[in-house]
Amino acid sequence: MQPIISVKNLSKTYASGFHALKDVDLEIRRGEIFALLGPNGAGKTTLISIICGIVNPTQGTVIADGHDIITAYRAARSRIGLVPQELTTDAFETVWATVSFSRGLFGKAPNPAHIEKVLKDLSLWDKKDNKIMTLSGGMKRRVMIAKALSHEPQILFLDEPTAGVDVELRRDMWDVVRSLRDTGVTIILTTHYIEEAEQMADRIGVISHGEIILVEEKAELMRKLGKKQLTLQLQGPLEHLPDRLSAYGLELANGGDELVYTYDTQSERTGITSLLQDLTAAGIRFKDLQTKQSSLEEIFVNLVRKRP
Repeated sequence: MQPIISVKNLSKTYASGFHALKDVDLEIRRGEIFALLGPNGAGKTTLISIICGIVNPTQGTVIADGHDIITAYRAARSRIGLVPQELTTDAFETVWATVSFSRGLFGKAPNPAHIEKVLKDLSLWDKKDNKIMTLSGGMKRRVMIAKALSHEPQILFLDEPTAGVDVELRRDMWDVVRSLRDTGVTIILTTHYIEEAEQMADRIGVISHGEIILVEEKAELMRKLGKKQLTLQLQGPLEHLPDRLSAYGLELANGGDELVYTYDTQSERTGITSLLQDLTAAGIRFKDLQTKQSSLEEIFVNLVRKRP
């Protein structure tokens, strides 16, 4: 299947000489939820802005749903909805008016039934006649999503969509995102809440210093890069580890009451059996044990930390 977004050799250098993007290649699959992760200043917003036609690239090409974003700008842009980080709405307009106006900006004929459906899906229907200025921050965020969906895009960019939104509202918004994906809309999101990417995304991309350093299926990424930790709760505290256990790279934790062993799930042998035998031989007894898989956040931090 052809990707719905294809980015080739994309670079952006600003007038100041800052290289925001460096030879980025990226393909987004139709109908997936793709999470783009990266620290502040990594190039996430610049990449999104170029794909959405807001910023011009220095070099490279971007094809959105079969249309070049430069030579076929109107056709490409009509396929895309964007929810930016900033809450920029017409404070004195009503919810209905501002969402309907956004549809008209893309040359779409009025369709009250579609606007009604969008507002109901986002739990905004009872606010349709309210002025934007009277809404809470979370409701304003929903209005931004409604505006982005007003012209029935096939691609939706969510740039930090739940920033400043309370937990309950965040859950509601992710339910909306899932339902949009179920209707065939491709979702690309950036988020600082990495647990959201872990829960929602089909694939993960990591950008650092303007370069895409990894694109991977979420499950495969966590399988390949995720490590497991075995934590042993000891019967009595240890002040130091015997030399014979040094090869295991063990760590004492919780005041010496716990022993932590980190192992690679991909290796043929985890070393757990020999570790337990050596612990017994050293006279170290434990009363309980538990294992823990690395989270996506830990993987992300380790990936970015390894970059120069």
